[in-house]
Amino acid sequence: MVPEAGTRGVLDELQRLRARVPLLAGALAASTDGLVLAHDTPGIEAEGVAALTAAALGVSIRMTEATGRGGFRELLVRGENGYIATYAAGSSAVLTLLAEDRINVGRLHLEGRRAGARIGELVDTALERAERTPPAPTAPPRTAPGHTLPQRPT
Repeated sequence: MVPEAGTRGVLDELQRLRARVPLLAGALAASTDGLVLAHDTPGIEAEGVAALTAAALGVSIRMTEATGRGGFRELLVRGENGYIATYAAGSSAVLTLLAEDRINVGRLHLEGRRAGARIGELVDTALERAERTPPAPTAPPRTAPGHTLPQRPT
């Protein structure tokens, strides 16, 4: 899981993205296995969208592989009332955007791709940092007064 310091930067990026793109109704960053990293999705259940994103991602990856189209980059779904766009965000995250039907799809892609790249950098860097940080030392086991731990013969 991404450390909290990394998710704060992701949330900041989602909020800047929503401010730049007026017809964007929501933005969510999730791990590729469907866990919410950060979200700005008023009125939408973020956990459910993240889980559905992971399922759609799985199918999309299989489709790109089966058709020889390379690694997953993005997915666009259009419903009667708008768009759901999902973009690769580094090696272990995805960005899902919810947009109004009147949005300029070219602008959606431009901003979504840029934000996905920035979020990917944030998440990948946070994960690398967490992997490099050694675990906190653990205290030696305590024994009751008058008791000693068994010693290994020398």
